[in-house]
Amino acid sequence: MKMTEKKIDIRSLDLLQLREEMEVLGEKKFRAAQIYEWLWEKSSVDFDDMSNLSLSLRELLKEKFIINNLSIKSSQVSADKTIKNIFQLYDGEEVEGVLIPTPERMTACVSSQVGCSLSCKFCATGFLDRKRNLNADEIYDQVVVLDRQAQELYGKGLTNIVYMGMGEPLLNYANVLRSIERITAENGLNMSPKRITVSTAGIAKMIKRLGEDEVKFNLALSLHAANDQKRDQIMPINEKNSLEALADALKYFYAKTKNKITFEYIVFHSFNDQIQDAKELADFCKHVPSKVNIIEYNPISKADFLNAEGDKIDAFAEYLRDQDIVTNIRRSRGKDIDAACGQLALKEKEGAEI
Repeated sequence: MKMTEKKIDIRSLDLLQLREEMEVLGEKKFRAAQIYEWLWEKSSVDFDDMSNLSLSLRELLKEKFIINNLSIKSSQVSADKTIKNIFQLYDGEEVEGVLIPTPERMTACVSSQVGCSLSCKFCATGFLDRKRNLNADEIYDQVVVLDRQAQELYGKGLTNIVYMGMGEPLLNYANVLRSIERITAENGLNMSPKRITVSTAGIAKMIKRLGEDEVKFNLALSLHAANDQKRDQIMPINEKNSLEALADALKYFYAKTKNKITFEYIVFHSFNDQIQDAKELADFCKHVPSKVNIIEYNPISKADFLNAEGDKIDAFAEYLRDQDIVTNIRRSRGKDIDAACGQLALKEKEGAEI
C-alpha cells in the first residue's frame, strides 16, 4: 500500500478492504460500495464530489485517505490529429499517453512504467532509466483522461486500448492486470477485454502466467526478428527469452485462452528486410494461430536504424500473405510530435499545443 503524508491511497484498496475501513470508521458497510462506485464507475478524484455521502463522512475520508490522480502536464496534436500527452504523476514523475484517432477507431495508448529497463536498441523509451512501476489507478487514469479528451475533441469515446506506451507491461504484472480488471469490470469502466491489447517484448514465464490466469484480453509480441542471433542484437531480453522459450510460452498461452497472437514486426533497412527473414517469421507464426502487424519504423536520435524501402516492405508482406498469414502494414501516426511507436521519451517538440 502506498502512503502519502501518512494517508492511504484509497484506490489501492479492493472492495472488501474498503468495507473493513468503513467498519473502522463506524460506518455501514454499504458505504464502501457507494465510494467504490464514485472511484471506479464515475472516475471521481475528489471526495467532495461524493454527494450521496454525508459531509461528516467526506471529511473523515479526506483525513484518512488520498486519491493520487494524475494530471496533464502538456498536450500536443499531430498533423494527423494524434494527440500526445505528458502526464504528471502524484510524485512528480512523468509518463506519456497517446490518443490515436482513425475513421474506424479511437485508440488510447497507455504506459505501464516510468521509463523502461529493457533497452531495446531501436526504441527511445529504452534509453531511459526505469524509475518505477505505475500503480493500477495510474494506468486507469490514463484511460479516463484519454477517453474524455476523445469525447471533447473528436465527439466519440474510446473504442480500443493498447498497452504499448512506456515500459514493459509484463514486468508490472499485478498492476497491469488490476488496471484491466477495473477498466473491464461492470462496476468499473465496463469496456470489453477484447478491445484491449497488451504488448510485450517477450518474457516467457510471464506469458505463461497470463495463460494460467486465463486472461480475456489480446496479446501482442514485439518480435522484430524470428532469428535469435538478430533478435539478440536489437532486443537484449532475447538472451534470456529465446525464440524457442517464447514459442513454448505462446503455445501454453493459446491452449489456455484460445486467443490468437499478434506478432509486431518492424522491417529495418538492411537488417531484417529480406525474404529469408520473412520465411523465418512465417515459420515462427506456425507455432500458434496468429497474425502479423508490420510496423513502420520511426527513427530516433540515439539509434541508426532506418525504415526499410517501401518495395521491400511490400514484398515482405506479400510473402507472408502467400503463406496464408494474415498480414497488415501499419502506418505510423503522430510521428511529427514524437508520438509514434518507439518514440516516447518525454520530449516536447515544436508543434501545435492543445
